[in-house]
Amino acid sequence: MLMTFVEAVLEYDFLQKALLTSAMVGIICGVIGCFIILRGMALMGDAISHAVLPGVALSFMLGINLLIGAVLSGLLTAIAIGYVSQHSRIKHDVSIGVMFTAAFALGIILITLQKSSTDLYHILFGNVLAVRPEEMWVTLVIGTLVLASVYLFYKELLVSTFDATMAAAYGLPIKLIHYFLMTLLTLVTVASLQTVGIVLVVAMLITPAATAYLLTNRLSLMICWAAGLGLVSAFSGIYLSFTYNLASGATIVMTSTLLFLTALLFSPCQGLLWRGLQTRRRRQQSRLTANEPAPSLIKREVTP
Repeated sequence: MLMTFVEAVLEYDFLQKALLTSAMVGIICGVIGCFIILRGMALMGDAISHAVLPGVALSFMLGINLLIGAVLSGLLTAIAIGYVSQHSRIKHDVSIGVMFTAAFALGIILITLQKSSTDLYHILFGNVLAVRPEEMWVTLVIGTLVLASVYLFYKELLVSTFDATMAAAYGLPIKLIHYFLMTLLTLVTVASLQTVGIVLVVAMLITPAATAYLLTNRLSLMICWAAGLGLVSAFSGIYLSFTYNLASGATIVMTSTLLFLTALLFSPCQGLLWRGLQTRRRRQQSRLTANEPAPSLIKREVTP
């Protein structure tokens, strides 16, 4: 089957575009996902991924590039979440739940007004095998921009992620960095529309990064691991989707989940299996130590 897939990739243009697009999405989702989970913003990633829907719908209605509407919609939602949580008794997680569900519902209403259920299905669940050349190029441009931004501002993102107080003491604009990261997150979400769709993009943002988190304690290595795992998930998902005629977005996400479960069980540092074995060894050693006679008793027994 693998050789058949390779032959199909060499023969069909749509498979080549699908692989290239999904590879870029897997890489940038893994990279941005590292900062999202380390900042404890997994729910915020879910919020932004759903909040771009009304912007996408308006872009379709006005006949403009969906990138414009999606970025504006995502940023407005992020600002609204911050404003509500800072100027009311509502906590941050509650404001996220209120705002992103409202934005998502508005987007669904706008799309249904266009009476185009096919577009809605592709936006929600993705269809990378039907990606068009211009969409592929948009994804590649966004991916290059995101990776270049992370590379250029890596130190600022690193310091503000692990110690916001120290970052503020150094004079770094914490709020500006936060909204800069939200902009990158919105761009990644737009790039992932055709691949996994809005509903499943949060899985590609969180799962490869969470898997990498189980494998290393260094951010630089974590980013590399997450990008590589996202790439493997994308390639494997496209292969399974083409071979068994399955939904491309769902197979990519399920492949990523299987990799996460493998790391959860067998990771050398954090794997449940190895931690269980270490705990068992410690208990056995403690029992042996408890059963050994005290040194004073041993000395008395050997004294003539």
